[in-house]
Amino acid sequence: MKNLFLALICMISFNSFAQTEPKDHKIVFQFTNANDTLQQKAFVKQLENITEHWPKAKYEVVLYNQGLELVMKNNTKYQSRLQALKSKGVKFVVCENTLKNRKISKGAFPEILVEYTPAGIAEIVEKQEEGWSYIKGGF
Repeated sequence: MKNLFLALICMISFNSFAQTEPKDHKIVFQFTNANDTLQQKAFVKQLENITEHWPKAKYEVVLYNQGLELVMKNNTKYQSRLQALKSKGVKFVVCENTLKNRKISKGAFPEILVEYTPAGIAEIVEKQEEGWSYIKGGF
């Protein structure tokens, strides 16, 4: 009887383990302080590391306030690395409220790199409501 009980527990444990599927990770990043080049460098490296670790996860970077500088055309330091991240599926989403408040036109950004959202904070909240994990990028 004891052996039967142990066998049953092993079968249940194995069955539960065998049916476990990998988690579909969805991560939304907030980046707001890109005027600091050390922050930019650290954040781009963070994105490269996590996309290497979870290549099939979904990633969205919401940029507002001073974070816009990271993806602007005139900031060429990280453009090739950002394009490589984009090709891995990372979305870079710029806040239109910040554009309006800072009087920046959409022409300041590479069309092939960025997308837009009316309100950056609202975008992050909506992603969290949809089950996305939130990470503040940089230090």
